[in-house]
Parts: sequence; C-alpha cells; structure tokens
Amino acid sequence: MLAVAAQLPQPVSSVYPRRHSTSPFPHKTPTQIFVPLNLRKNTLLARNSNAPVIKETTTESQPTWDQLLGCDNWDGLLEPLDLTLRKFIIRCGEFCQATYDSFINDQNSKYCGACRYSKQTLLEQVELIDASHYEVSAYVYASARVSVPEAFILRSLSREKWDEESNWIGFIAVTSDETTKARGHREIYIAWRGTSRDYEWFNEMGSELESAQELLLEGTEDKNAKAMKGWLTIYTSNDPNSEFTKTSARKQVQSNIKRLLKKYEGEKISIISTGHSLGAVLATLSAFDIVENEIVPSDVSVSAILFASPQVGNKEFNNQIIKHSNLRILSIKNTIDLVPRYPSWFLGYVNTGTQLVIDSRKSPYINHTMSPIDWHNLEGMLHVMAGWNGADAEFELKVKRSLALVNKYSDLLKDEYMVPESWWVVKNKGMVMTEDGQWVTESPSDEHLPVPPVHEV
Repeated sequence: MLAVAAQLPQPVSSVYPRRHSTSPFPHKTPTQIFVPLNLRKNTLLARNSNAPVIKETTTESQPTWDQLLGCDNWDGLLEPLDLTLRKFIIRCGEFCQATYDSFINDQNSKYCGACRYSKQTLLEQVELIDASHYEVSAYVYASARVSVPEAFILRSLSREKWDEESNWIGFIAVTSDETTKARGHREIYIAWRGTSRDYEWFNEMGSELESAQELLLEGTEDKNAKAMKGWLTIYTSNDPNSEFTKTSARKQVQSNIKRLLKKYEGEKISIISTGHSLGAVLATLSAFDIVENEIVPSDVSVSAILFASPQVGNKEFNNQIIKHSNLRILSIKNTIDLVPRYPSWFLGYVNTGTQLVIDSRKSPYINHTMSPIDWHNLEGMLHVMAGWNGADAEFELKVKRSLALVNKYSDLLKDEYMVPESWWVVKNKGMVMTEDGQWVTESPSDEHLPVPPVHEV
C-alpha cells in the first residue's frame, strides 16, 4: 500500500502526496497540503503500485445532516455502515487525533502540558485534510492541581514551566463562513484530548461513583444520578491562581458555546462533542452539560461521537442523559479493547448512547497483536472504520485514507507495507543547536506561545 521512498529527494508535493479527503461533504476547491517545518516523518513515505483500489460508492439516497447527528439514533445507518456517516465519524476522530498530535508531553520541556501550536495554525500544522474548512475558536484548559494520574495531566520538570497548574485539554472549532454556506448549516466541534500515556491510569484513577448533582439544572434534584469521581474532578475543577484555569474546563466550554451561539444567531447550528478514551468521557459530560443546563436551546442538535470511551456513570445518570430529545450519543468501540469495559457494570456503571462495535481483527492490513495498547489505538480504530462492513461481512476499505496513518504511534501495520513505526515525531525531539554549538530544548515562537483564555466568572 505504502512504501518507504527509495529514490532521490523530490519536491515536497511528490514526497508527501495528498491524503484523500474524508469530509462527508463535497468541496469545490482542493486544499493545499501544509508540511510542518518542525516535523519530520523519520522516513519519506510514498505510494507504490501495491496500493489497494478503493471505490467510494454512494447509495441513491444519502442521509440528511440531522440523521448523521443521530436524530433517530442512527437507525438504518450502522449496519451496513453508511458511507457518509462513516466519513463523518472519521472526521470527528481526526479532530480527536489532532489533540494528540499537537500536545507537548515531554516533561523535560518547560511547555509540557501545553499545545505546540497556536489556534490559527493548529489544524494545518497537524495536516488535517480540508483544514481551511474549519477555524479553531478557542482552547480549553484543565487544572493540573486535581489528583488524577499523569497519564492524563502532565507536569513539566522545569522550574520555569509555562504554568504551574494547567494542561491544555482540547479545542473548539467551527466551520468557516464559506463552508457553512456550502453545507447549509454551522458546525461547532468540541474536541477533547485523551490519555497521553498508556494504561497506568487504570489502577490510579479508581472507580468511586460521586453525585452528579453539580451538573444538573438548578432546581433538578436526583441524588441517585452518579458519575465517576475522577471524571467529574477533571471537568469541574479550577485553580484561581492560574491564568489558564481560573475557571474550570466546564465553565470555559459553557462560556465559549454561549459566545458562538450569539455570534451565529439566526443560523442553523449543530454542536458535536468528540473525544477518545478519557477524552470521550469529557465529550459525554460536556454534551450533557450544555443541554441539561440550557446553554443551548432545544432546537440546537448536540451530538457526542465517542471513541473507546470508558463508562461514565450509573443507570440513573444515563437516564438524565436520554431524557433530552436534542442530545444523541454514538459510542464506537473495538470489541477487544479493555478500556470501554472500565470501570465495569458490577461496580454500578452502564454504557451510554448507541453502541457501534467494531473488530480490529477483521482488517487484513494490520498485525493482530496481544497488546491492549494496540487494541485501544485511535488511528487503528479510524482505519477499521474506513473498512468496517459488519461482523459477518468481509473487511473492505470504503474511504480513501492513507494506511501509513495507522503507524503514527504504533507498529500495527504489517511489514509488507514498509511504514516505520511511531513516525509522527518532532524533529530531533524538540532539540535545537544554538549559535555556540550547544543543544537545548527549543522554545515555541511567539506565535505559538500559550495564551490564557478569556474567563467568564
């Protein structure tokens, strides 16, 4: 499918060929590829003659936008998996992947825990296809003072750290005016970052259920509705001493959604909250929160598209979610992944939303390892989504999407595709040589320095 280029250096446009668009909507003009200057892919990747032929066939009647958002709980679209819905799910996953690709997780850097790029350049820097169709409107930060594992909240070892008690946790993006006009509606995406490390948080996070009363509309009382304490802590905690988390991630999202609804008043607006792993939990909480507390009017559709989400709360909390007619949740999980089974039903937890269960073992392109980390890999899930045709049907790629992406942070692809493992890395791991020949950790340019959000107290 893809191979290591064995020829002499070529122009950038031929060395890094255009990835195929996974947008569920047609676009009129091609988007120019942007190759980040501070990233290298370890080895030049190129197509070869063994690439599979992928035919994107469409049905005579495509689902409406409201159906893609789950107005009827995706009835008739999941099996067989509708092509337009498939592309929409992958696009949401690519927003989630952007949070991983841009997060600084090197604790030797004084900017550990921040985003590597500015709002203005984020989507181009992570090479999102059709990046120009979206504008990043806001960054969201979480307090690092909360007692949660470093798998989720990272702290710099530097005494000159950018902020003592904050982590970048996601972003809010909207469709551009031109794209909105072409599609006939405005899309607002809330993309949440998941775990930056592996599975150590399992034993550290705990599984204690805590009252979700804080999230319920004032005047609503349900002492039995509970969510996991760790999830609620990350979402609702703030730090008055930090310029970045004077208000909680929850309040930051609420204020930004209010601002955007006012800005685009009179338009048809949809809100999509999405995340992978622990980010999927925050996507669930935020989607419920803005509906429950009437941040959005009842005629605004809110959908949560989740990837490999752990369980969030108990049956009573789930009942609070499903009572809202304008809130829909689609949860995609790999059947062999352990994370979606955590904390588990026998501790009082239940699954949330419509379940779309896939099986990575159906793909003939990837190694079927015994590693739980591989089963949970987001790019691996997006690859499976591109070819999933149901448990009883053959795997066949339906979306033109580069196979090399599977190995961004893994070694899942079979050797015959000749793609290096974990190839998405910062050049020289962020080290640069000074004028006197010393190698030091590179600091972001002024353009990419973290900027505190505007807090609505």
